[in-house]
Amino acid sequence: MKLTALAAHTPEAVRAALAARGWEAQPAWLAATGVQPLSLVLDDISESEREALLRWSTRTGADLLTGEGWALVAAAASRLAPLARADRVPPGLERVGETLARFLATYADPPRSWSIAGESIALDAPVLIGVLNVTPDSFSDGGSFMGAEAAVVRAERLKADGCRVIDVGGESTRPGATAVAVADELARVIPVVDAIVSRGLGPVSVDTRKSEVARAALAAGAAAINDISGGRFDPALLGVAAGARVGVILMHSRGTPETMDGLATYHHVAADVAGELADCAGQALAAGVTRDRIVLDPGFGFAKTVEQNFRLLDELASVVGLGYPVAVGPSRKRFLGAATGRPVQDRDRASALACALAWERGARLFRVHDVSLAREALNVASATTTTPRT
Repeated sequence: MKLTALAAHTPEAVRAALAARGWEAQPAWLAATGVQPLSLVLDDISESEREALLRWSTRTGADLLTGEGWALVAAAASRLAPLARADRVPPGLERVGETLARFLATYADPPRSWSIAGESIALDAPVLIGVLNVTPDSFSDGGSFMGAEAAVVRAERLKADGCRVIDVGGESTRPGATAVAVADELARVIPVVDAIVSRGLGPVSVDTRKSEVARAALAAGAAAINDISGGRFDPALLGVAAGARVGVILMHSRGTPETMDGLATYHHVAADVAGELADCAGQALAAGVTRDRIVLDPGFGFAKTVEQNFRLLDELASVVGLGYPVAVGPSRKRFLGAATGRPVQDRDRASALACALAWERGARLFRVHDVSLAREALNVASATTTTPRT
């Protein structure tokens, strides 16, 4: 007899083992996903639901840790699946079953594309979003690309290096930054968006939290809005996005760049961030933005300590589990400098590694300054995990 240990951090090893033994691609992938272990926390459950979960776990062999108002369930996805079926859910666990069914639906079939104005971007391979700051005071490249001509040269380089989307921002959101007047932001952003689009270097996303700037940038040809406030700063922005039928990136943050460093208090950072992003997505849906146009960003560096950023990176599954495509923007952030000792201009290698780790944990879009390095790291990371599923 021969025993072989299989990697458990993704379903790929189980899929490969089944394929090597004659299984066809789709059944092998479905079976591998089914035996993948899951750990799920259920909060705000009643005492009767907790007791019903205890009975269910005893009968099925699922691991269960529980306390007043909560339960942590650990089991293979296939063992949890019957609990999500209306015809098989045990009495008293109907509400649990409904919640679990919504999660398992997106777990088994995660988003495969992101709809922006005029096209749909496939997510089967890493999507690079190139940072183009047309600001005098951004934390790593302030003043480097002011003016349309300098910005176009930078956009050409980003596209040549492999970025799929160019993200143009006219307001620094570094810690402590003060708000920029709408007129100033418009003067910085609109000529650049117009120049990039007219030269065929798009698609372009506009990095703004102001509806007026978003509206003007979309009129100039932008195809998506990247809002670091997740729609909180100017709720009218979500209506602008819905009306224009463009893509939206909703990032987690708290307060404003001036106040966010004092708001990094969490009970459980990954779960708390996921919950707040779920609220942002709900607001976008209520404003008329369709689900296929929403991307969520955990907001590395925004209202989070060094330790919290690393915990969030490691536990990115909490955000991925919401069922939307996930973008990350760790590029050159302070927490990477804390780990490496490198100054802001020398953090691109660490940024690329952080992106590779995020890919393995479920992120599919990556906002970076150095597209070339990130592309190489992500090519290696995705080569180990990207498998045909049909």
